[in-house]
Amino acid sequence: MGTGKHRRIEAARWLRRRLHAAGALLLAVSGCIHLELYLTGYRSIPTIGWLFLLQVIVAFTLTALVLVTRSWLAAAASAVFALFTLGAYLVATWSGLFGFKGIRTRAGIAAGLIEVAAFGVLAIAALVAGPASGPASGSASASAAREPVSLPGRLQGIVSLAFGAVGAVSVAALAVLGVAEARAGGAPAVAGGVAVTLKTATVGGVTVLTNGTGRTLYWFAPDTPATSRCEGSCALYWPPVTGDPRAGPGVTGKLGTIKRPNGGLEATYNGHPLYTYVGDTAPGQAKGNNLDLNGGLWSEVQVSG
Repeated sequence: MGTGKHRRIEAARWLRRRLHAAGALLLAVSGCIHLELYLTGYRSIPTIGWLFLLQVIVAFTLTALVLVTRSWLAAAASAVFALFTLGAYLVATWSGLFGFKGIRTRAGIAAGLIEVAAFGVLAIAALVAGPASGPASGSASASAAREPVSLPGRLQGIVSLAFGAVGAVSVAALAVLGVAEARAGGAPAVAGGVAVTLKTATVGGVTVLTNGTGRTLYWFAPDTPATSRCEGSCALYWPPVTGDPRAGPGVTGKLGTIKRPNGGLEATYNGHPLYTYVGDTAPGQAKGNNLDLNGGLWSEVQVSG
């Protein structure tokens, strides 16, 4: 075998190894992000929690297959899985998934970008190490089989189109991700320093405290009567009720306020800082009750007699 031919074969093998390694790493990082979210509270969300756990298991399984086999099939399956994971995230932030509607967070943006990158790298790895590349073996015959071959013009055109399609899908995925994140927004802004009327409603046979629009209010177990422990991304999913509370009809108990870290006032009820939950999309819902999210248990605020 000539030196030039040997170098070309070694260069092709080097490229395949690097593509598989990079794609596997990106997929593993996506799995790690979902695992961290699952362990810090998403496991308590009905259906969504199981889907997060499934994503973690499949992501790590495919990562191992890509690294061990370096086959085009494992790379192709992983690319499809990365795109599917991104699609599920986009649906959740765009219109909601299984009753859960996501919002814009740094973890979500990072995971989305990583999944787009994983799809692109793994899809290219699948094309480079396609069926025509031959078995992954160290034998001379295998090396010859993996040698780049001259393809007929029509087949070369198909391969070029395939690479172009991967690029187009990646760009389209990035564009859709950007639009979805822009539409998702963060936590609803609530004006501070104004009167907030609290009301009551019957949800699931229990009289609970609500805000002025009838959304169920919650208290967070780690909070103290003087301090809110729900900050940063926590406050995106559990927007605090800011302002000076006023008792509406049927509201009994002690109302008050505390200062939030940003200096704003947060309403309290019987010593509990008050929050709504983004998972409640309409009055009469209490989807956040008994959820273990963001480092503690959340409970609906029941009105004392």
